[in-house]
Amino acid sequence: MDTRLHFVTLATPDLDASRRFYAEGFGWEPMLVVPGEIVFVQVAPGQVLGLFDAASFARDVGDPVGGPSGLSLAHNVGSREEVAALVERLGASGGDVVKPPQDGAFGGIFHAYVRDPAGALWEVAHNPGWTIADDGTVSFA
Repeated sequence: MDTRLHFVTLATPDLDASRRFYAEGFGWEPMLVVPGEIVFVQVAPGQVLGLFDAASFARDVGDPVGGPSGLSLAHNVGSREEVAALVERLGASGGDVVKPPQDGAFGGIFHAYVRDPAGALWEVAHNPGWTIADDGTVSFA
């Protein structure tokens, strides 16, 4: 069984605002754009983020759905300074800084939270105990 996560799809009421947030904030360039419907961004080897117009998403699912509660996506960076710089860029690109960069309560991390234009919550973090081996294996110290 292939255990990789291939797609994460976020429904968004404003596709242009979401595209701007990810392109200007994270620097992720779209790999495929279907105007007014969906934007695909490759975010890792074999992994794609889909930004789907909310009305089109609801039609595709067959039911108007809301997002799950208690969910965040995370992006780890190499230093505390990188956390601050990325959070500033995400805020300037249409994100809402929910929690400014600060020491976390758990695990010795330095992090912040930013909400994207569609409401998805992103944690931007520096965790000195987090490493990724050449084969993609994640380790925690």
